[in-house]
Amino acid sequence: MDVLIIGTISYLMGSIPFGLILTKLFMKKDIRKIGSGNIGATNVLRSGNKIIGYTTLIFDILKAVIPVMFVKIYYTDSLYLASLSVFLGHVFPIWLKFKGGKGVATYVGILFAINIYFGIIFSLCWFVIFGITKFSSLSSLIASISIPIYSIITSQLDGIFFFIIMFVLIFFTHRENIKRLKNKEETKTKIY
Repeated sequence: MDVLIIGTISYLMGSIPFGLILTKLFMKKDIRKIGSGNIGATNVLRSGNKIIGYTTLIFDILKAVIPVMFVKIYYTDSLYLASLSVFLGHVFPIWLKFKGGKGVATYVGILFAINIYFGIIFSLCWFVIFGITKFSSLSSLIASISIPIYSIITSQLDGIFFFIIMFVLIFFTHRENIKRLKNKEETKTKIY
């Protein structure tokens, strides 16, 4: 019973579409009709309002940190279930006909909640790649694969299968970006 409740609450927390809510509230726009049509922080940044973009980023991180930290403290055995559920909630939100974001900010929140070093490694890798290329998608893909690699190098194999699954899921959510990168059609992102 606990497993069902944890999975459901984590999914529902993850499925709160902050990008859509904030752009409708403060910009009177539907983010799904701007840029890539994605509800995530990167597309909100592309909308031209950096404050709303960064607020979306923070909320998308926090909506993962809160349930995952709670489960880490009180229901340790369900840590990866809660993590996966909150991620799937963001990517496939029930409120938006299962069309959500790409999950990167939410994954960052999951990583910081599981192990702060994972969050730091991901963030450092993302910023280094972004600083070189200015491609948010490529930065996210490389940062995502860095976590299972880091886990193997440091022999922290407890969550290795989870991190591999997360890389596969992020690869899946970025499939259109990968095509555009391959065809040299991907849009560069300004984060400041």
